[in-house]
Amino acid sequence: MTIAAPPERFNFAAHLSTLNASRAARTAYVDDTGSIGYGELDARAARFAGGLGALGLRREERVLLLMHDCIDWPVAFLGCLRAGVVPVAVNTLLTVDDYAYMLDHSRARAAIVSAALVPILGQAMARATHEVTRLLVSTRGAPFCADPSVPSDDLEAWLPGQPTAPPADTRGDDMAFWLYSSGSTGRPKGTVHTHANLYWTAALYGGPVLGLTEADVCFSAAKLFFAYGLGNALTFPLSAGATTVLMAERPTPDAVFRRWTGPQRPTVFFGAPTGYAGMLASAALPARDQVALRLCSSAGEALPREIGERFGARFGCEIIDGIGSTEMLHVFLSNRPGDVRYGTTGKPVDGYRVELRDDSGAPIEGAEQIGDLYIEGPSAALMYWADRARSRASFQGAWTKSGDKYFRDADGYYVYAGRGDDMLKVSGQYVSPFEVESTLMQHPAVLEAAVIGVDDPQGLTRAKAFVVMKDPAHATEAMSAELQAFVKARLAPFKYPRQIAFVVELPKTATGKIQRFRLREAERGTGT
Repeated sequence: MTIAAPPERFNFAAHLSTLNASRAARTAYVDDTGSIGYGELDARAARFAGGLGALGLRREERVLLLMHDCIDWPVAFLGCLRAGVVPVAVNTLLTVDDYAYMLDHSRARAAIVSAALVPILGQAMARATHEVTRLLVSTRGAPFCADPSVPSDDLEAWLPGQPTAPPADTRGDDMAFWLYSSGSTGRPKGTVHTHANLYWTAALYGGPVLGLTEADVCFSAAKLFFAYGLGNALTFPLSAGATTVLMAERPTPDAVFRRWTGPQRPTVFFGAPTGYAGMLASAALPARDQVALRLCSSAGEALPREIGERFGARFGCEIIDGIGSTEMLHVFLSNRPGDVRYGTTGKPVDGYRVELRDDSGAPIEGAEQIGDLYIEGPSAALMYWADRARSRASFQGAWTKSGDKYFRDADGYYVYAGRGDDMLKVSGQYVSPFEVESTLMQHPAVLEAAVIGVDDPQGLTRAKAFVVMKDPAHATEAMSAELQAFVKARLAPFKYPRQIAFVVELPKTATGKIQRFRLREAERGTGT
């Protein structure tokens, strides 16, 4: 497959404007308070770009984007891109200290913020060295809330009076936007992406793999401020002329089900393994004839086989499991519709190359050997802003080191083994926490599981499993022995968990990824 590269002079917002010029009357977004057509979306983005210029913002200056998912989010993001101003999209679930760091690190000149988040941003500005001179407050579904320390405008009242601006004459390789990566190992990294990177993810994955068309209605549980959610709810549907449902609230099973069965009837859903597990365990799970799903996507962590098979049996709809990253912007290794092998992450997306390397950095050619996953592809980020050491560690020439461990099976499908710092060496052999967790979750009484390494009295590493039961009453010593025997019967004996601890819930990131490092900290008595 050959995909034409974007021209050297390329502005992604202008590209979408051209693609959708004939779709002005079609619905682009539906949120909790209303809807917007493609024509109005383009007009608002053009005014937003003009308004940024009127505020004195110049090309490549940063704007903090701290908003719940609503129609104002894509208006602001596309308006920034159109103006050549750089939106820094940040997680809405972080702490005052996190926002203070991001304000100082990004040197954002302005902030676009949901009304409900103005108080926490105000606390961060009081604590940080920052350069914010204006707040634009999104009031969709909420009263206007200003920060007294910085001039603030109600976005709905401000936008109509702004001039329309033509697209900035940007290059495809110009800095377009930032996403902050997870801060699980030190400070969050400001990951710098280009205008062309958005184009490539749509051209290589959104179209060829997902097969999106203007007949689709997309709904993503992953929020727009995540790389995964940005593709799902903006880059891909807007490149195909589809409609997108946005949801401001947390993606609980009940909240997701209301959208699945609501008037929009999504045809494509984007979730994460934790979310799918929670939905399948819910008593409110809809029947097959209540939904219109034709395809589902999963990323964030590897999808356990049992979850994919149960979901498919319930809805007659495949879950396309893949892996992406903030650094690569979206999925680069994936299953395909009609070629789903649950328990694997599929094969490389056309346009990307992947390579497994051993501890010395040499390529691994054979099957069934665990190695570090490296990726080469056109959507890789430029760098981590103002962080040369970590940039060099991740971006190595044409290749990007993912930090994940994988092996390739005999049929060429890639199988997730765990994050590099989560892997266990037991009896001198690698043990994948994910493999043990997936096996535990095949037991009908288990809802979730996480596995870490702990030292036994002789100082040897052994696997310990933290297990969430579907029914807490089943968390007994007898069940512990039953689960150990269950794993022994399915995996090599050295892999079974020597200890099992029953817990009510597992520590997770905002995206639902299990934070095994917090379990390790708690075992060492260093957790907070």
